[in-house]
Amino acid sequence: MTRDAWEDEARRIVRAELARQDVTYKQLVKLLGGIGVDETERSITNKLSRGSFQFVFALQVMAALGVKVLDVQLRGAGKKV
Repeated sequence: MTRDAWEDEARRIVRAELARQDVTYKQLVKLLGGIGVDETERSITNKLSRGSFQFVFALQVMAALGVKVLDVQLRGAGKKV
């Protein structure tokens, strides 16, 4: 997969969890603040538009959403021997 494809995949995974829990970016700002992470709605929008955010941000989002176990199905990724 290309770097762009990996960024699309990261964006898809985070957005999918937000959609599953029906959480807006504005609500996410408050949830992140509750775990000590300072983000703005604009910074979240930018990160998820680009898709090029650090894995730590994805973990912070999952923690803020209360996700304990994340079952990730990667599209297009696989071992090539």
